[in-house]
Amino acid sequence: MDRVRRNERMAALTKILTASPNRIFTLSHFCDMFGAAKSTMSEDIDILKDVLSTFELGKLDTVTGAAGGVRFRPAMSKAEARRIINDLCGELTQPTRLLPGGILYLSDILSTPAIVRNMGVIIAGQYYESAPDFVLTMETKGIPVALMTADALGVPLVIARHMSNMYEGSAVNINYETASAGHIDTMSLSRRAVQAGQKALIVDDFLRGGGTAKGMTDLMREFNVEVVGMAFVMATATPGKKRVEGEKALMVMDVTPGDPPVLTIKPSDWLAD
Repeated sequence: MDRVRRNERMAALTKILTASPNRIFTLSHFCDMFGAAKSTMSEDIDILKDVLSTFELGKLDTVTGAAGGVRFRPAMSKAEARRIINDLCGELTQPTRLLPGGILYLSDILSTPAIVRNMGVIIAGQYYESAPDFVLTMETKGIPVALMTADALGVPLVIARHMSNMYEGSAVNINYETASAGHIDTMSLSRRAVQAGQKALIVDDFLRGGGTAKGMTDLMREFNVEVVGMAFVMATATPGKKRVEGEKALMVMDVTPGDPPVLTIKPSDWLAD
């Protein structure tokens, strides 16, 4: 290979690191790739770290130890996160989005890659230090934001289903009570999907009473998996007491009865901390 110039190395380095979030690359990996000395690559990484920090485009961390190296973590400032969610609240606070039964129409929002990518980065930023081994969601509407969260964390996405499928092999099935509908439903997960001793981050689209979320935590208990956090796109203001604790929602929705009912959506308080 011909001598690689710094601007070429920087472009390739940026692409490689940002395309594999939270993955640790050794310095030797890049030295071999670009035919450069470790001191040269260290300088390149320091430059890239400063650029990403200056423009708030994410974090470049140096990991020490035998398995150390450098990794990119998508991140945004609290101010930018709040601005994005605030704009989204304005979009969602339209009376036509409120469906019978107090249900909010979110399908178009959860189908827009740029929006759910930002949601995933915001959520992932809260759980990097918890180091989940996978993201768990319940089919189907929570899948897009859960997938983007898993991508930012650099971990797999695991999907619990309402019924087991033959192509997934043997499965663990549990019954859980849905707090909103007040009936018993079934949740299923393949025995091959997770391993005992792992850590899970639960991500879903909507939290009302917390019945489904509690069902997912109970399901993880069956696998001897620790739940390190729960995050949601939207939570309702009532009931104030959910069936789970420690959850984080990007937005909080409240509906004041009337004719017509008044819909209020605001960013969660933790985004302003």
